[in-house]
Amino acid sequence: MRFRWDWLRPVVTAPYVPTIGPVHPSVLTDDLFADTLRAAGSRRFLPYDKDLRWSDTKDESVLTDAVVHGRGETLIPTHLARGAGTIKVYAYGVEPGSHIAAADLAQKLAADHGANRARVVRFLGPEYATRFAQGTRIQLKDFSTGACPPPGHPLTTFTDLPAELRQDFTGFAEEMANDGFAFLHSRMQAGAVGPVLVAVTGGRVAGAIGPMEIRPDAIGQPQLMPQYFGVRSEHRGYGFGRALWRAAMRWGQENGAEYQLLQTEVGGVSDTLCQAEGLKSLGFVVTTPAR
Repeated sequence: MRFRWDWLRPVVTAPYVPTIGPVHPSVLTDDLFADTLRAAGSRRFLPYDKDLRWSDTKDESVLTDAVVHGRGETLIPTHLARGAGTIKVYAYGVEPGSHIAAADLAQKLAADHGANRARVVRFLGPEYATRFAQGTRIQLKDFSTGACPPPGHPLTTFTDLPAELRQDFTGFAEEMANDGFAFLHSRMQAGAVGPVLVAVTGGRVAGAIGPMEIRPDAIGQPQLMPQYFGVRSEHRGYGFGRALWRAAMRWGQENGAEYQLLQTEVGGVSDTLCQAEGLKSLGFVVTTPAR
């Protein structure tokens, strides 16, 4: 099948493509949606997929035979093969019953594919900024708008840490496992990722952000990829998070990135920081159980 852009574009309220995630508004075309259909079932990554850094095969693919596409409503179901399996239905629509239709489709497909979880993913535009209090916010950092401010704290890279602080980073990674640092640390030990920036205080690792990597997007623009980002609980409130964030943005700008896209939990620490640093909100993603 082929998506009709004159049907799909009016209902895409946030720049988000199933199996790919958020994209720059200038990249958002029907070609990206079509690419997800062509890759379905192959378990191959598209060349601009941000997850290409972490695995050899893609776990999530579009269930092309179950796509619902019409004026005012497009439902794109995917199967995530990881673990017990998850069906997601990405609901793009202005029709009053779109959410109900998406939930019904997700439940049916979960039963058909033996998946334990069924989810509906829907989207809201940036105009909901003052009325919305759940989900994740898509944020854009545009490096062409001016020089990034200095960090305000001295920072270093993991590779420049002395041996005792590298050992402490192991403890930091274990403490911050829920933020992805245990996984990142394993990749660091394998030499498979870019630089990781580290804040140190009192002979301990206070926080870190990384890996710092730039890759081309779907039209070849250099994009600073998302990072793992965290500060130890006892070191929060002292400016280390802001320093790490600013250092990462300055690294991206100095190394030729055009922009970075992030997803932050609405009202969370990272969300508040990004808003304070002037990032542009592109919309919201809401994922709920299919009921």
